[in-house]
Amino acid sequence: MTTLKKPNLKKLAVNGAIWTIAGYGTSQILRFGCNIILTRLPGIQPEFFGLMAVVNRLLIGLELFSDLGIGQSIIQNKRGEEEIFFNTAWTLQILRGLVIWIICLIITYPAASFYQEPRLLWLLPIMGLVSIILGFASPSQPLLNRRMELNKVIVFDLTVQIVSLSVLIIFAWQLKSLWAFALSGIISAIFRAIASHFLIPDRKVRFAWDGNALKELVSFGKWMFVATALMFLAEQADTLLLGKLLSFKVVGVYTIAATLANVPREAIKSLSFRVIFPTISNKIDLPRSELRAKITRQRWLIVVAAAICLAVLVNTGDLIIGTLYDQRYKEARWMMPILCCGIWFSILFYTTSPALLALGKPFYAAQSNLLRFLTISLGMPLAFAFKGTLGVILIIALSDLPLYVANLYGMWREELSCFIQDVKATLLFVGLLISLLTIRGYLGFGSPFVFLSN
Repeated sequence: MTTLKKPNLKKLAVNGAIWTIAGYGTSQILRFGCNIILTRLPGIQPEFFGLMAVVNRLLIGLELFSDLGIGQSIIQNKRGEEEIFFNTAWTLQILRGLVIWIICLIITYPAASFYQEPRLLWLLPIMGLVSIILGFASPSQPLLNRRMELNKVIVFDLTVQIVSLSVLIIFAWQLKSLWAFALSGIISAIFRAIASHFLIPDRKVRFAWDGNALKELVSFGKWMFVATALMFLAEQADTLLLGKLLSFKVVGVYTIAATLANVPREAIKSLSFRVIFPTISNKIDLPRSELRAKITRQRWLIVVAAAICLAVLVNTGDLIIGTLYDQRYKEARWMMPILCCGIWFSILFYTTSPALLALGKPFYAAQSNLLRFLTISLGMPLAFAFKGTLGVILIIALSDLPLYVANLYGMWREELSCFIQDVKATLLFVGLLISLLTIRGYLGFGSPFVFLSN
Protein backbone atom coordinates (compact mmCIF):
# COMPACT_ATOMS: atom_id res chain seq x y z
CA MET A 1 0.00 0.00 0.00
CA THR A 2 1.40 3.41 -0.94
CA THR A 3 1.83 5.30 2.33
CA LEU A 4 1.39 9.00 2.81
CA LYS A 5 4.28 11.08 4.09
CA LYS A 6 4.13 11.66 7.85
CA PRO A 7 3.52 15.44 7.86
CA ASN A 8 0.91 15.07 5.14
CA LEU A 9 -0.68 12.08 6.88
CA LYS A 10 -0.96 13.92 10.20
CA LYS A 11 -2.50 16.95 8.54
CA LEU A 12 -4.96 14.80 6.61
CA ALA A 13 -5.89 12.89 9.77
CA VAL A 14 -6.57 16.09 11.72
CA ASN A 15 -8.57 17.62 8.87
CA GLY A 16 -10.40 14.33 8.41
CA ALA A 17 -11.32 14.20 12.09
CA ILE A 18 -12.65 17.75 12.00
CA TRP A 19 -14.70 17.08 8.86
CA THR A 20 -16.01 13.78 10.25
CA ILE A 21 -17.13 15.26 13.58
CA ALA A 22 -18.65 18.34 11.93
CA GLY A 23 -20.36 16.21 9.30
CA TYR A 24 -21.72 13.77 11.85
CA GLY A 25 -23.04 16.56 14.05
CA THR A 26 -24.79 18.17 11.11
CA SER A 27 -26.18 14.80 10.02
CA GLN A 28 -27.65 14.14 13.46
CA ILE A 29 -29.25 17.58 13.62
CA LEU A 30 -30.89 16.93 10.25
CA ARG A 31 -31.97 13.46 11.32
CA PHE A 32 -33.51 14.55 14.62
CA GLY A 33 -35.16 17.51 12.95
CA CYS A 34 -36.75 15.17 10.43
CA ASN A 35 -37.91 12.77 13.17
CA ILE A 36 -39.51 15.58 15.11
CA ILE A 37 -41.34 16.85 12.02
CA LEU A 38 -42.54 13.33 11.15
CA THR A 39 -43.87 12.69 14.67
CA ARG A 40 -45.99 15.82 14.35
CA LEU A 41 -47.45 15.11 10.93
CA PRO A 42 -51.05 13.81 10.91
CA GLY A 43 -51.38 10.16 10.00
CA ILE A 44 -47.78 9.21 10.95
CA GLN A 45 -48.06 6.77 13.87
CA PRO A 46 -45.35 5.48 16.30
CA GLU A 47 -45.83 1.98 14.89
CA PHE A 48 -44.59 3.23 11.50
CA PHE A 49 -41.19 3.90 13.04
CA GLY A 50 -41.18 0.45 14.65
CA LEU A 51 -42.19 -1.33 11.45
CA MET A 52 -39.65 0.57 9.33
CA ALA A 53 -36.97 -0.12 11.95
CA VAL A 54 -37.58 -3.86 11.51
CA VAL A 55 -37.63 -3.57 7.70
CA ASN A 56 -34.39 -1.60 7.69
CA ARG A 57 -32.74 -4.06 10.07
CA LEU A 58 -33.69 -6.96 7.81
CA LEU A 59 -32.30 -5.18 4.75
CA ILE A 60 -29.13 -4.18 6.60
CA GLY A 61 -28.84 -7.81 7.61
CA LEU A 62 -28.93 -8.93 3.99
CA GLU A 63 -26.32 -6.30 3.14
CA LEU A 64 -23.98 -7.40 5.91
CA PHE A 65 -24.54 -11.12 5.44
CA SER A 66 -23.33 -10.69 1.87
CA ASP A 67 -20.62 -8.14 2.63
CA LEU A 68 -17.34 -8.90 0.88
CA GLY A 69 -15.50 -5.93 2.33
CA ILE A 70 -15.30 -4.25 -1.10
CA GLY A 71 -14.96 -0.74 0.32
CA GLN A 72 -12.47 -1.84 2.98
CA SER A 73 -10.44 -3.69 0.34
CA ILE A 74 -10.12 -0.53 -1.76
CA ILE A 75 -8.85 1.30 1.32
CA GLN A 76 -6.55 -1.43 2.64
CA ASN A 77 -5.22 -3.17 -0.49
CA LYS A 78 -2.02 -2.00 -2.18
CA ARG A 79 -3.83 -2.13 -5.54
CA GLY A 80 -6.76 0.00 -4.38
CA GLU A 81 -5.85 2.83 -6.76
CA GLU A 82 -5.47 0.57 -9.82
CA GLU A 83 -8.21 0.96 -12.42
CA ILE A 84 -8.61 -2.78 -13.04
CA PHE A 85 -8.91 -3.49 -9.30
CA PHE A 86 -11.40 -0.63 -8.87
CA ASN A 87 -13.57 -1.75 -11.79
CA THR A 88 -13.53 -5.40 -10.73
CA ALA A 89 -14.71 -4.29 -7.29
CA TRP A 90 -17.57 -2.31 -8.92
CA THR A 91 -18.63 -5.27 -11.06
CA LEU A 92 -18.63 -7.53 -8.01
CA GLN A 93 -20.69 -4.94 -6.15
CA ILE A 94 -23.38 -4.98 -8.87
CA LEU A 95 -23.67 -8.77 -8.78
CA ARG A 96 -23.91 -8.66 -5.00
CA GLY A 97 -26.78 -6.15 -5.18
CA LEU A 98 -28.78 -8.45 -7.48
CA VAL A 99 -28.21 -11.42 -5.18
CA ILE A 100 -29.34 -9.42 -2.15
CA TRP A 101 -32.66 -8.52 -3.79
CA ILE A 102 -33.33 -12.14 -4.76
CA ILE A 103 -32.70 -13.21 -1.18
CA CYS A 104 -34.99 -10.40 -0.05
CA LEU A 105 -37.81 -11.89 -2.12
CA ILE A 106 -37.14 -15.32 -0.62
CA ILE A 107 -37.35 -14.15 3.00
CA THR A 108 -40.38 -11.86 2.54
CA TYR A 109 -43.09 -14.39 3.32
CA PRO A 110 -41.24 -16.04 6.27
CA ALA A 111 -40.58 -12.57 7.75
CA ALA A 112 -44.24 -11.55 7.39
CA SER A 113 -45.31 -14.80 9.04
CA PHE A 114 -42.77 -14.50 11.85
CA TYR A 115 -43.88 -10.98 12.79
CA GLN A 116 -47.51 -11.65 11.83
CA GLU A 117 -47.40 -8.44 9.80
CA PRO A 118 -48.90 -8.63 6.26
CA ARG A 119 -47.56 -5.19 5.33
CA LEU A 120 -44.09 -6.73 5.14
CA LEU A 121 -45.24 -8.62 2.03
CA TRP A 122 -44.98 -5.44 -0.02
CA LEU A 123 -42.59 -3.36 2.07
CA LEU A 124 -39.63 -5.76 1.87
CA PRO A 125 -39.61 -6.35 -1.92
CA ILE A 126 -39.96 -2.63 -2.63
CA MET A 127 -37.31 -1.53 -0.15
CA GLY A 128 -35.09 -4.38 -1.32
CA LEU A 129 -34.79 -2.69 -4.72
CA VAL A 130 -32.43 -0.24 -3.01
CA SER A 131 -29.73 -2.96 -3.05
CA ILE A 132 -29.90 -3.26 -6.84
CA ILE A 133 -29.84 0.51 -7.29
CA LEU A 134 -26.90 1.09 -4.94
CA GLY A 135 -25.02 -1.78 -6.56
CA PHE A 136 -24.52 0.51 -9.56
CA ALA A 137 -23.15 3.34 -7.40
CA SER A 138 -19.49 4.18 -7.99
CA PRO A 139 -17.03 2.92 -5.32
CA SER A 140 -15.52 6.42 -5.31
CA GLN A 141 -16.25 6.99 -1.63
CA PRO A 142 -13.86 4.26 -0.39
CA LEU A 143 -11.24 5.61 -2.79
CA LEU A 144 -11.63 9.09 -1.31
CA ASN A 145 -11.44 7.55 2.17
CA ARG A 146 -8.20 5.87 1.16
CA ARG A 147 -6.81 9.24 0.05
CA MET A 148 -8.32 10.78 3.22
CA GLU A 149 -10.12 13.43 1.13
CA LEU A 150 -12.94 13.34 3.63
CA ASN A 151 -14.28 16.80 2.91
CA LYS A 152 -15.66 15.52 -0.40
CA VAL A 153 -17.15 12.42 1.25
CA ILE A 154 -18.82 14.40 4.04
CA VAL A 155 -20.30 17.02 1.71
CA PHE A 156 -21.59 14.26 -0.57
CA ASP A 157 -23.23 12.36 2.30
CA LEU A 158 -24.85 15.49 3.70
CA THR A 159 -26.18 16.46 0.28
CA VAL A 160 -27.72 13.02 -0.18
CA GLN A 161 -29.18 13.15 3.32
CA ILE A 162 -30.78 16.56 2.79
CA VAL A 163 -32.38 15.37 -0.44
CA SER A 164 -33.52 12.10 1.17
CA LEU A 165 -35.06 13.69 4.26
CA SER A 166 -36.75 16.39 2.20
CA VAL A 167 -38.34 13.78 -0.05
CA LEU A 168 -39.45 11.75 2.99
CA ILE A 169 -41.09 14.73 4.69
CA ILE A 170 -42.92 15.80 1.51
CA PHE A 171 -44.16 12.26 0.85
CA ALA A 172 -45.21 11.77 4.49
CA TRP A 173 -47.10 15.07 4.40
CA GLN A 174 -48.91 14.13 1.21
CA LEU A 175 -49.42 10.36 1.56
CA LYS A 176 -49.76 10.00 5.36
CA SER A 177 -48.88 6.30 5.13
CA LEU A 178 -46.04 3.77 5.02
CA TRP A 179 -45.77 4.34 1.27
CA ALA A 180 -43.99 7.61 2.07
CA PHE A 181 -41.09 5.71 3.68
CA ALA A 182 -40.88 3.13 0.90
CA LEU A 183 -41.00 5.50 -2.07
CA SER A 184 -38.64 8.04 -0.51
CA GLY A 185 -36.13 5.25 0.08
CA ILE A 186 -36.14 4.31 -3.61
CA ILE A 187 -35.77 7.92 -4.78
CA SER A 188 -32.94 8.54 -2.32
CA ALA A 189 -31.07 5.46 -3.55
CA ILE A 190 -31.40 6.57 -7.18
CA PHE A 191 -30.05 10.02 -6.32
CA ARG A 192 -27.08 8.58 -4.37
CA ALA A 193 -26.21 6.09 -7.11
CA ILE A 194 -26.20 8.71 -9.86
CA ALA A 195 -24.43 11.41 -7.84
CA SER A 196 -21.65 9.01 -6.76
CA HIS A 197 -20.32 8.89 -10.33
CA PHE A 198 -19.48 12.61 -10.14
CA LEU A 199 -17.40 12.36 -6.94
CA ILE A 200 -14.14 11.75 -8.85
CA PRO A 201 -14.69 13.16 -12.36
CA ASP A 202 -11.62 11.49 -13.89
CA ARG A 203 -12.46 8.05 -12.47
CA LYS A 204 -15.00 6.39 -14.74
CA VAL A 205 -16.25 2.92 -13.92
CA ARG A 206 -16.69 0.12 -16.43
CA PHE A 207 -17.35 -3.59 -16.23
CA ALA A 208 -14.21 -5.62 -15.53
CA TRP A 209 -13.36 -9.08 -14.23
CA ASP A 210 -9.68 -9.50 -13.37
CA GLY A 211 -8.81 -12.84 -11.82
CA ASN A 212 -5.99 -11.58 -9.61
CA ALA A 213 -8.01 -8.61 -8.38
CA LEU A 214 -10.99 -10.88 -7.68
CA LYS A 215 -8.76 -13.28 -5.74
CA GLU A 216 -7.47 -10.47 -3.53
CA LEU A 217 -10.95 -9.06 -2.98
CA VAL A 218 -12.32 -12.45 -1.98
CA SER A 219 -9.29 -13.29 0.16
CA PHE A 220 -9.80 -10.20 2.31
CA GLY A 221 -13.56 -10.36 1.95
CA LYS A 222 -14.06 -13.87 3.32
CA TRP A 223 -13.25 -12.75 6.86
CA MET A 224 -15.02 -9.44 6.32
CA PHE A 225 -18.08 -11.49 5.34
CA VAL A 226 -17.97 -13.36 8.65
CA ALA A 227 -17.17 -10.22 10.65
CA THR A 228 -19.91 -8.08 9.13
CA ALA A 229 -22.49 -10.88 9.25
CA LEU A 230 -21.81 -11.23 12.96
CA MET A 231 -21.79 -7.44 13.30
CA PHE A 232 -25.32 -7.39 11.94
CA LEU A 233 -26.41 -10.07 14.39
CA ALA A 234 -24.70 -8.18 17.20
CA GLU A 235 -26.01 -4.70 16.38
CA GLN A 236 -29.44 -5.38 14.89
CA ALA A 237 -30.65 -8.40 16.86
CA ASP A 238 -32.11 -6.12 19.52
CA THR A 239 -34.63 -4.49 17.18
CA LEU A 240 -35.44 -7.74 15.38
CA LEU A 241 -36.14 -9.54 18.67
CA LEU A 242 -38.05 -6.58 20.08
CA GLY A 243 -40.31 -6.75 17.03
CA LYS A 244 -41.26 -10.26 18.12
CA LEU A 245 -41.36 -9.76 21.90
CA LEU A 246 -43.12 -6.37 21.96
CA SER A 247 -45.57 -4.38 19.84
CA PHE A 248 -44.32 -2.27 16.92
CA LYS A 249 -45.47 0.78 18.90
CA VAL A 250 -43.02 -0.01 21.71
CA VAL A 251 -40.31 -0.78 19.14
CA GLY A 252 -40.94 2.64 17.63
CA VAL A 253 -40.54 4.29 21.06
CA TYR A 254 -37.36 2.27 21.66
CA THR A 255 -36.03 3.40 18.27
CA ILE A 256 -36.41 7.04 19.32
CA ALA A 257 -34.51 6.42 22.58
CA ALA A 258 -31.83 4.28 20.93
CA THR A 259 -31.27 6.79 18.13
CA LEU A 260 -30.43 9.53 20.61
CA ALA A 261 -28.45 7.23 22.92
CA ASN A 262 -26.37 5.95 20.03
CA VAL A 263 -25.15 9.40 18.94
CA PRO A 264 -21.73 9.06 20.67
CA ARG A 265 -21.27 5.50 19.40
CA GLU A 266 -22.16 6.36 15.81
CA ALA A 267 -19.88 9.41 15.92
CA ILE A 268 -16.96 7.25 17.07
CA LYS A 269 -17.80 4.58 14.46
CA SER A 270 -17.73 7.21 11.74
CA LEU A 271 -14.41 8.54 13.02
CA SER A 272 -13.15 4.96 13.29
CA PHE A 273 -13.82 4.00 9.66
CA ARG A 274 -13.10 7.32 7.98
CA VAL A 275 -10.04 8.49 9.94
CA ILE A 276 -8.57 5.94 12.37
CA PHE A 277 -8.63 2.97 9.96
CA PRO A 278 -6.96 4.74 6.99
CA THR A 279 -4.44 6.42 9.31
CA ILE A 280 -3.32 3.17 10.96
CA SER A 281 -3.33 1.43 7.56
CA ASN A 282 -0.58 3.87 6.56
CA LYS A 283 1.49 2.93 9.64
CA ILE A 284 1.24 -0.85 9.79
CA ASP A 285 4.93 -1.29 8.89
CA LEU A 286 6.02 0.33 12.16
CA PRO A 287 7.29 -1.86 15.04
CA ARG A 288 4.39 -2.86 17.29
CA SER A 289 5.69 -0.93 20.30
CA GLU A 290 5.95 2.27 18.27
CA LEU A 291 2.55 1.71 16.64
CA ARG A 292 0.96 1.08 20.04
CA ALA A 293 2.47 4.30 21.43
CA LYS A 294 1.04 6.30 18.53
CA ILE A 295 -2.39 4.70 18.93
CA THR A 296 -2.63 5.33 22.69
CA ARG A 297 -1.38 8.91 22.42
CA GLN A 298 -3.88 9.90 19.73
CA ARG A 299 -6.69 7.79 21.17
CA TRP A 300 -6.64 9.43 24.60
CA LEU A 301 -8.05 12.71 23.32
CA ILE A 302 -10.87 10.86 21.60
CA VAL A 303 -11.94 8.79 24.61
CA VAL A 304 -11.77 11.79 26.96
CA ALA A 305 -14.01 13.83 24.65
CA ALA A 306 -16.36 10.83 24.32
CA ALA A 307 -16.50 10.38 28.12
CA ILE A 308 -17.54 14.01 28.58
CA CYS A 309 -20.19 13.87 25.85
CA LEU A 310 -21.63 10.56 27.06
CA ALA A 311 -21.81 11.67 30.71
CA VAL A 312 -23.67 14.82 29.63
CA LEU A 313 -26.05 12.81 27.42
CA VAL A 314 -26.92 10.39 30.25
CA ASN A 315 -27.94 13.37 32.38
CA THR A 316 -29.86 15.30 29.73
CA GLY A 317 -31.28 12.71 27.33
CA ASP A 318 -34.58 12.25 29.17
CA LEU A 319 -35.07 16.01 29.28
CA ILE A 320 -34.39 16.29 25.55
CA ILE A 321 -36.93 13.58 24.74
CA GLY A 322 -39.50 15.09 27.08
CA THR A 323 -39.09 18.46 25.37
CA LEU A 324 -39.02 17.35 21.74
CA TYR A 325 -41.54 14.47 21.68
CA ASP A 326 -45.17 14.21 22.76
CA GLN A 327 -46.67 11.87 25.36
CA ARG A 328 -46.83 8.93 22.93
CA TYR A 329 -43.04 8.66 23.29
CA LYS A 330 -42.75 9.21 27.06
CA GLU A 331 -41.46 5.66 27.71
CA ALA A 332 -38.31 6.59 25.77
CA ARG A 333 -37.34 8.87 28.68
CA TRP A 334 -36.43 6.06 31.06
CA MET A 335 -34.90 3.91 28.30
CA MET A 336 -32.54 6.68 27.24
CA PRO A 337 -30.13 6.92 30.25
CA ILE A 338 -29.87 3.12 30.58
CA LEU A 339 -28.93 2.71 26.93
CA CYS A 340 -26.46 5.59 27.16
CA CYS A 341 -24.51 4.01 30.02
CA GLY A 342 -23.95 0.86 27.97
CA ILE A 343 -22.49 2.83 25.07
CA TRP A 344 -19.20 3.36 26.95
CA PHE A 345 -17.78 -0.07 26.17
CA SER A 346 -18.51 0.30 22.46
CA ILE A 347 -16.56 3.58 22.50
CA LEU A 348 -13.55 1.73 23.90
CA PHE A 349 -14.07 -0.95 21.24
CA TYR A 350 -14.39 1.29 18.18
CA THR A 351 -11.30 3.34 19.07
CA THR A 352 -9.06 0.25 18.97
CA SER A 353 -10.70 -2.26 16.60
CA PRO A 354 -9.54 -0.36 13.46
CA ALA A 355 -5.98 -1.31 14.37
CA LEU A 356 -6.75 -5.01 14.04
CA LEU A 357 -8.57 -4.44 10.76
CA ALA A 358 -5.65 -2.40 9.41
CA LEU A 359 -3.37 -5.35 10.22
CA GLY A 360 -5.57 -7.47 7.92
CA LYS A 361 -7.10 -9.47 10.78
CA PRO A 362 -10.87 -8.95 10.74
CA PHE A 363 -11.48 -12.29 12.49
CA TYR A 364 -11.03 -10.52 15.84
CA ALA A 365 -14.03 -8.35 14.97
CA ALA A 366 -15.93 -11.52 14.11
CA GLN A 367 -15.21 -12.94 17.57
CA SER A 368 -16.28 -9.71 19.28
CA ASN A 369 -19.56 -9.49 17.39
CA LEU A 370 -20.31 -13.17 17.99
CA LEU A 371 -20.13 -12.66 21.76
CA ARG A 372 -22.39 -9.61 21.59
CA PHE A 373 -24.91 -11.47 19.47
CA LEU A 374 -25.00 -14.40 21.91
CA THR A 375 -25.51 -11.99 24.80
CA ILE A 376 -28.49 -10.36 23.08
CA SER A 377 -30.10 -13.44 21.53
CA LEU A 378 -29.92 -15.52 24.72
CA GLY A 379 -30.29 -12.72 27.24
CA MET A 380 -33.23 -10.76 25.81
CA PRO A 381 -35.86 -13.54 25.90
CA LEU A 382 -34.79 -14.52 29.44
CA ALA A 383 -34.74 -10.92 30.64
CA PHE A 384 -38.17 -10.30 29.10
CA ALA A 385 -39.57 -13.33 30.90
CA PHE A 386 -38.39 -12.04 34.29
CA LYS A 387 -38.40 -8.25 34.00
CA GLY A 388 -40.40 -7.41 30.88
CA THR A 389 -39.38 -4.37 28.84
CA LEU A 390 -37.00 -3.14 31.56
CA GLY A 391 -35.08 -6.41 31.52
CA VAL A 392 -34.73 -6.25 27.73
CA ILE A 393 -33.35 -2.69 27.84
CA LEU A 394 -30.84 -3.67 30.54
CA ILE A 395 -29.56 -6.58 28.44
CA ILE A 396 -29.18 -4.34 25.39
CA ALA A 397 -27.24 -1.82 27.49
CA LEU A 398 -24.88 -4.52 28.82
CA SER A 399 -24.35 -6.20 25.45
CA ASP A 400 -21.42 -3.97 24.50
CA LEU A 401 -19.30 -5.37 27.35
CA PRO A 402 -18.53 -8.76 25.69
CA LEU A 403 -17.87 -6.88 22.43
CA TYR A 404 -15.13 -4.94 24.19
CA VAL A 405 -13.69 -7.91 26.10
CA ALA A 406 -13.16 -10.00 22.95
CA ASN A 407 -11.47 -7.07 21.20
CA LEU A 408 -9.27 -6.57 24.26
CA TYR A 409 -7.98 -10.10 23.76
CA GLY A 410 -7.14 -9.38 20.11
CA MET A 411 -5.25 -6.20 20.98
CA TRP A 412 -3.25 -8.14 23.57
CA ARG A 413 -2.41 -10.91 21.10
CA GLU A 414 -1.16 -8.36 18.56
CA GLU A 415 0.91 -6.51 21.19
CA LEU A 416 -1.24 -3.38 20.95
CA SER A 417 -3.08 -3.56 24.28
CA CYS A 418 -4.56 -0.30 25.60
CA PHE A 419 -6.05 -1.82 28.77
CA ILE A 420 -4.39 0.58 31.24
CA GLN A 421 -5.65 3.50 29.22
CA ASP A 422 -9.12 1.94 29.18
CA VAL A 423 -9.14 1.71 32.99
CA LYS A 424 -8.13 5.36 33.33
CA ALA A 425 -10.74 6.47 30.81
CA THR A 426 -13.48 4.42 32.52
CA LEU A 427 -12.65 5.93 35.91
CA LEU A 428 -12.86 9.37 34.31
CA PHE A 429 -16.27 8.57 32.77
CA VAL A 430 -17.67 7.23 36.07
CA GLY A 431 -16.35 10.26 37.93
CA LEU A 432 -17.92 12.65 35.44
CA LEU A 433 -21.20 10.74 35.53
CA ILE A 434 -21.45 10.84 39.33
CA SER A 435 -20.51 14.54 39.41
CA LEU A 436 -23.15 15.49 36.84
CA LEU A 437 -25.80 13.35 38.56
CA THR A 438 -25.05 15.17 41.81
CA ILE A 439 -25.29 18.59 40.12
CA ARG A 440 -28.54 17.58 38.41
CA GLY A 441 -30.05 16.52 41.74
CA TYR A 442 -28.89 19.72 43.42
CA LEU A 443 -30.56 21.78 40.68
CA GLY A 444 -33.85 20.01 41.35
CA PHE A 445 -34.12 17.88 38.21
CA GLY A 446 -33.90 14.59 40.11
CA SER A 447 -32.34 11.44 38.70
CA PRO A 448 -32.67 10.54 35.00
CA PHE A 449 -33.39 7.00 36.17
CA VAL A 450 -36.46 8.04 38.19
CA PHE A 451 -38.80 6.82 35.42
CA LEU A 452 -37.88 3.23 36.27
CA SER A 453 -40.24 3.42 39.21
CA ASN A 454 -43.17 4.77 37.18
